[in-house]
This record gives sequence, structure tokens and C-alpha cells, in this order.
Amino acid sequence: MRKLVIIPAYNEQGGIVKTVEDVKKYAPEFDYVVINDCSTDKTLTVCREHGFPLVNLPVNLGIGGGVQTGYVYAFRNGYDIAVQFDGDGQHNARYLNEMADKLEREHLDMVIGSRYIKKEGFQSSGLRRLGIRYFTWLIKLITRQKITDPTSGMRMANRDVIEIYAKNYPKDYPEPESVVTILKKGKKVEEIPVQMNAREEGVSSISPKKSVYYMIKVTLAILIAALRR
Repeated sequence: MRKLVIIPAYNEQGGIVKTVEDVKKYAPEFDYVVINDCSTDKTLTVCREHGFPLVNLPVNLGIGGGVQTGYVYAFRNGYDIAVQFDGDGQHNARYLNEMADKLEREHLDMVIGSRYIKKEGFQSSGLRRLGIRYFTWLIKLITRQKITDPTSGMRMANRDVIEIYAKNYPKDYPEPESVVTILKKGKKVEEIPVQMNAREEGVSSISPKKSVYYMIKVTLAILIAALRR
């Protein structure tokens, strides 16, 4: 099984080396690629200085476009498994082998790392947890499956899902919409408990001022995705 870690990066100069070293230490059998989403800091320079496998986007595509680029890379290069892994130090590579074992052993299409099964480690803000519970409720209403951490960016996919996402992936706040898309296609998705870390530097793309827009936009996107086949 060929396995790839997709590391989307936008202005991650302070955390990208630690992220890659974490992957190399705990998941050495995984290949990895950094998707530099036209960073304005020294992310590209740092990656080149360290010789990291790299796709350098000439324009900023946003998180959805960056992640989709990783899936296109995985599909074209014949990977059987691909996992999204944030470049800001929030995710822990020590869970990658457990995720891969579960994906293969239980013949799943996707495994999501969830902060909210055991509720250990960094849990995000109270307002954001409220939003996550809302999306958990909405996704269960639509798909009849409970996803406790629908905004988790730590998710591992098999070859079928890699192909789906390489062809079409949400561009804006993609995580809840993208999981609904594959659930409605009959794909098997499960979660495992993980601990995540607080962001080491940089800021979230979802500011308090954008929270209302985010909730409305993602709700509409989920409903539209539920109507597609």
C-alpha cells in the first residue's frame, strides 16, 4: 500500500519543519508532499532549503484548492491512501499508522481523527465547539451517521475517495461538505479518537466576524451536497 501525507501550507514558515519531522519520525513508511499555497512568508524558502517534496502553487487557491491539489498529486502518482495533515502543528503524526490500520482492517473509505470522542488535548473555543455540535447534528440528520468532529482536517482516504476528491473538492471551508459528499455516495466513514495541539503560530481563516458567514455558507453547502449523487 502506497501512502501519502498531504500537507497544505499557507504562511507556515515557523511550523512546517516541525510538522514534517513529526511525520518522518512517527510515520516513516508514508511519503509526504507540501502544497505551498502561494505563501507570502518564507514557507517556500524553508521547504526548498530542507529539500521537502513540494508542489508550489503560483496563485493562492485557498484551503480547498490546496487540499485538492494534494489529492490530484496522490491520484496521478498511484497512491492507495492519502491523509490530510495541517502544516501548523495542530495534528499529531503518531496516529497515522493507527488510522491506516483501521482503514485497511475494516475496509473503510475514510477515517477521521476526532478531538471529541475522548475529549482530550486541545478542544478549540467554546463558540467553535458549539458550531461543531451543530454540524454534527445536521450531518446526522441528513446522512444518519454521527460524525463527532466534522471540521477535523485530519482525515485519511482510500483510493476511491482520492479519485472523487481529485475531481471535485469544495473550495471554501470544505471539511463538513466533503464528508457529506462521500457519505451520500455510500462510502464508509469512521472516526478514531486523537489529541490535537493548539495552533503554534498564524491565525485561523475563520475570524469571529466571519463566523456567521461560515455557518450559513457551510449549512447551504451541506444541503446542496446532500442532493447530489
